[in-house]
Amino acid sequence: MDRGGGSDGGACYYAILGIRKDASFSDIRTAYRKLAMKWHPDRWTRNPAVAGEAKRQFQLVQEAYSVLSDQTKRSVYDAGLYDPTEEDDEEFCDFMQEMITMMNNVKPEGDSFEDLQRMFMEMVGSDGVGMFNVNDNPTASKRPRPNGSRSSAAKRSSSRC
Repeated sequence: MDRGGGSDGGACYYAILGIRKDASFSDIRTAYRKLAMKWHPDRWTRNPAVAGEAKRQFQLVQEAYSVLSDQTKRSVYDAGLYDPTEEDDEEFCDFMQEMITMMNNVKPEGDSFEDLQRMFMEMVGSDGVGMFNVNDNPTASKRPRPNGSRSSAAKRSSSRC
């Protein structure tokens, strides 16, 4: 799935409407109305050479507005998970909105990896069976190389600044 979104092969919805990513709902609505008036197919019926392009542009503007004006869809889109080719899946959008909200409410400091692992296990209802232990030393079971030589990767990394 393309992060930019858009069924035209990747045009960013923000670029289609000509707005910044931090635009307010009012900014989105204003940009939509301006572009909808500009590209509305009824305005171009007398010029068939441009009518097809006008219809395509109008559809892109409508698609961008329908996503960016809906806070749930916009959050999913901003997270890079919105797929316009899929049918609307409200349950998925609701789930992603809840996850994004939870991620935004996480304290910026103080949570250790163990705390995050515990929170994850509580969320998925796991008893920890099969989970890795962060206190295990992965190199503890490694045997030293014969004749004490260092690997070529270690030699290369020691010569760098």
